[in-house]
Amino acid sequence: MTFPSVTDEADQTARPELAAQIRDAILGGEFAPHQRLIEADLSERFAAPRAAVRTALLTLAGEGLVERLPNRGARVRAITVDEAVEIVEVRMGLESLCARKAAERVDDDDIEGLRVLRSDIERAIAGGDLVGYSGLNQELDRRLRELSGHATASQLLERLRAQSARHQFRLAFHPGRAAQSAPEHIAIIDAVVARDPDAAEAATRQHLAGIVDILRSLD
Repeated sequence: MTFPSVTDEADQTARPELAAQIRDAILGGEFAPHQRLIEADLSERFAAPRAAVRTALLTLAGEGLVERLPNRGARVRAITVDEAVEIVEVRMGLESLCARKAAERVDDDDIEGLRVLRSDIERAIAGGDLVGYSGLNQELDRRLRELSGHATASQLLERLRAQSARHQFRLAFHPGRAAQSAPEHIAIIDAVVARDPDAAEAATRQHLAGIVDILRSLD
């Protein structure tokens, strides 16, 4: 008679990359809101043990992307417009804090990188590349979080962004939104590059207030 090794048992549950794969599939629209997430199907799709799938779904439930249903497994959680507005309002406080901290901590190398990113944003808008522009926005957000050095705010923002990703994608292609948001992002970059914490915070709040206004118009 053979017994599973400690390594085999760990493989059943310690699969952080599996949660990331399912998360990416949800955020990429491969699973629709309210769609059932069947463990057997996910196990086959991602070549992972059922126990690892179960653990990954629990992780995603903790992030607010998945909801557990009594005796019915799990499904993709749908975020309402009202919830999305609340998420952005919370993000406003956290992201403005990160922008302020970034402006206080930025060094010369960081400034050069932000200037390159600024040029890339301008180029994407001029070329009508909305997908590329959306990716650059995410890169800017990530970079500001890193520059802030504020681990707690960064962790909270990662979770909030995951929950509102579908609405963010919808906003990226809202008519006229890119033309409005590009100058807002550039204003944030310019304030951080100028090492002006007050301006960085104000520009961030103005940008996110605009997102709240659009979300409310979609309701």
